[in-house]
Amino acid sequence: MSDNLNKKVLLVGAGQMAVDYYNVLQALHCETTTIGRGENSASRFEEKTGSKIVTGGLEKFLQQNKEVFDAVIVAVGMEQLAPTTILLINKEFKNILIEKPAGLNDQEIKELAEIAAQQNASVVVAYNRRFYSSVLKAKEIIDQDGGVTSFNFEFTEWAHTIEPLIKANGIKENWLLANSSHVIDLAFYLGGKPSKINCYSTGNLSWHDKAIFVGAGKTKDNILFSYQANWDAPGRWGVEILTNKSRLILRPLEELQIQLKGSIAINKVEIDSTIDKQFKPGLFLQTKQFLTGKLSEFKTIQEQSEMCEIYTQIAKGN
Repeated sequence: MSDNLNKKVLLVGAGQMAVDYYNVLQALHCETTTIGRGENSASRFEEKTGSKIVTGGLEKFLQQNKEVFDAVIVAVGMEQLAPTTILLINKEFKNILIEKPAGLNDQEIKELAEIAAQQNASVVVAYNRRFYSSVLKAKEIIDQDGGVTSFNFEFTEWAHTIEPLIKANGIKENWLLANSSHVIDLAFYLGGKPSKINCYSTGNLSWHDKAIFVGAGKTKDNILFSYQANWDAPGRWGVEILTNKSRLILRPLEELQIQLKGSIAINKVEIDSTIDKQFKPGLFLQTKQFLTGKLSEFKTIQEQSEMCEIYTQIAKGN
C-alpha cells in the first residue's frame, strides 16, 4: 500500500507526542492542521517541526472552523484527553484517535465511551506498543505455534524517577492507568482478554498508595496468566508469551527473544525495525492503519472503559 494517503488531519496538541505524530503525518503525505494553546508550546513545536501551529486552543478554533477533516488525533496532556475528545464529538467529529489512556481516571473514560456511543463516533485508543515490529513478529510466531498457552508480565515502574516529576493533579495517583497500562494492555492484547483475576497489592510510596502488585487469572479462552511489579525495587517492563513450542520474551518491549522447547538457550529474534527507528516506535503503522480505517488491532474507547475495572483491581488489590 502506498504511504501517500492524502488525508486531511486535525492534530490537537503541541507537546512532544504531537511532534511525533506530525512527523509521521508528513511521511504519510497528510495535510495537517495542528492546534495548540500557549505560545511557548507552539514555539517549541515550530522549532522541532518547522511547521506553524494554530494557537488559542481547540474551542476557539472550532468556533471559526469551516474545514472538513478526515480524522482527528488527540495528543494533549492526560488531564485534557477526555474533555478535548468530548468537545470534538459534540462538534460532530466522528473519526478520532485518542492518546492512551484516554482519560485521567475510569469515570472520565466511562463518560467518554458513553458519549461516543450515543453520538455514533468511532474513538480508538493509541496504544502504540501493539504496533511495534517486535510485537508483529511475536504475533506471527504465536500463530505459527498454534496459539498462546499461558503468559506473564511485569509492569515495574522506577519510582525514584517519577517522584520528582511535576504532573497535573490526579496523574501520579492514577499512575497504573497513566503509564503501566501500556504494558498491561500489550499483555492482554497478545494473550487474550481477562475474564477472571485475583489481585494483591501492598506497600506505599510518597506519591502512590501502593508499591507492590501481584496477581493471576484466566482469559476468556481459559488461558492462565500471572503478573507482578515492585515499584520500590529494581525491575523493568516485560511480557512473556508461552506456546507449545516457544517462550517469547519482550524485554525490552522493542526487542523479541525466543526460547524453544527442549532448550535453555535464549536467542534474539531478528526483526526489521527500520520504521521503529525512523519514527517513535509503533507510531507509523498505528497512524497509517487508523487513517486507512483498519481498526481491528485497536482498542475502542468502549473496550478501554471495560478494562478500567481490571486496571482498578490490579491497582487496589483485594
